[in-house]
Amino acid sequence: MRLASLLALATLLVVAPLHGARAQARPEIPAFLELDGHRLFEVTASKDYSAKQRVERANRLLQEVVASKQPGKIGVRELNNLPVITLDGEVILTVTRRDTPESMAVGQQAELWRRTIASSIARGRAQRQPTYVARMIPVSVGILGLAFLLQRLLRLLWQRFLPSALTQPLTSEPGSVRPLRGMDWLLHGVLVVLQFGVWVAAVRVIAGFFPATRLLIGRLFEAVTESLGSPFLPLGGRSYSVLDAVILVALFLVLVRGVAFLTGMLRTRVLQRTGIEPGSQEAIAFILQYGLLFLGTLVLLQLWGLNLTSLALFASVLGVGVGLGLQGIAKNLISGLIIMFERPIQVNDFVEVGDLQGTVTRVNLRSTEVVTLDRISIIVPNAEFLESRVVNWSHGSPISRLRIPVGVAYGSDCQLVRQALLDACEGFPDILAAPPPKVFFNGFGESSLDFLLLVWINQPRRQYEIRSELNFRIEAMLRRHDLTIPFPQRDLHLRNEQIQVAFPADITDALIARLSPPPPEAEA
Repeated sequence: MRLASLLALATLLVVAPLHGARAQARPEIPAFLELDGHRLFEVTASKDYSAKQRVERANRLLQEVVASKQPGKIGVRELNNLPVITLDGEVILTVTRRDTPESMAVGQQAELWRRTIASSIARGRAQRQPTYVARMIPVSVGILGLAFLLQRLLRLLWQRFLPSALTQPLTSEPGSVRPLRGMDWLLHGVLVVLQFGVWVAAVRVIAGFFPATRLLIGRLFEAVTESLGSPFLPLGGRSYSVLDAVILVALFLVLVRGVAFLTGMLRTRVLQRTGIEPGSQEAIAFILQYGLLFLGTLVLLQLWGLNLTSLALFASVLGVGVGLGLQGIAKNLISGLIIMFERPIQVNDFVEVGDLQGTVTRVNLRSTEVVTLDRISIIVPNAEFLESRVVNWSHGSPISRLRIPVGVAYGSDCQLVRQALLDACEGFPDILAAPPPKVFFNGFGESSLDFLLLVWINQPRRQYEIRSELNFRIEAMLRRHDLTIPFPQRDLHLRNEQIQVAFPADITDALIARLSPPPPEAEA
């Protein structure tokens, strides 16, 4: 991971100045006399014609001759005091002083070009013979086999030295799967690019053996180059091509990776050794990261040749948009800056916002990530921490107090209740010895004597677990001392003594028969 970040940073430092220099001064595209996709020599522009216009007709005629049965005789003769190169007696190119080095005569340059063209025609016709094609087919098959072996070798080396999420199983234990990381995708992407490059190189070499495929590949490459190099984005008095935009985006990604590497080194090698609290470390690393990204982006655009003053209008429009349409985002951004500098909440703090309780794991510029007790990550906008009431159990000191209400039946010994509650706290490692636990007699309830047990803990995120365990201990201690926890009791008083109750007929007859005195015969 560090190696990839170092390579990304080095690429940014090397490629950006080079491309910036190229963007400042783009030389004229040269023209070449070509035959079967081979560049023979470069031709410069003359007074009346551009370099491309001079070679366009010559390239077409040479290609027609080499593919036909015409003689294809190349000669040199003088015309208007300048040597010209002829093809079967027809002029195809005039050699000027601009085409000739200072140490060479124009005639010598023309003769050198004539020999080059003649040998290229002979080579092109030889490569069209059936014997040549039959000889190169086994060579092409061998190159394809070598490319396949090289691809397999790359994959084996990747699995051996650079294990990636997509090249080998990600199971550390049975039933557990490691989640994909950004570095896994990066390593796999590099592997795919290298494998694709191997096959492209193999196809390019094989295509170079045969004139028809060599011409096809050359035309495709020329079409792609022209489409990528054609300007489409005018900025600052200049136009940028698709290739420029792609390289700019790639360098920006490299910049992001390099800045992440530097801030990671700052966290692990510098800030952790200073003794600064974790919240302050995160704030310093965050501000440094975004500051370096901002400055790096400005430097990158400047090296790219983009005049930053031309972005003044865009910046003003963006400011209006932030003020009108992006009020919520701007509010959260400003709230994030306030939180980072004032630090009312920090990383690892246990907070309560509304009905949400959890541990702060990351403070970002726009939002804060809170992991609840259910291990669920919740993204909270920073403005909620400033506009609503927030309970920070870890702010200043993590020591907090738990209130445990306990009710016992009337008639219980209050001193025994106090001692039972204090005994329940003894030997409980999660309860602090100082301040000591306290028991208060709150009052007389409707059905019970109400007591309040106060204990102090230093792990507020475990307060529900501690409260539950303490309730278990209190119930067991009260049962041990025969102290009863009452249930609600109610006394019913009837003000009217004569109440008429209606029963069904069969129930009424049964009650009369049961309550009536026995007959005299039964008494005798």
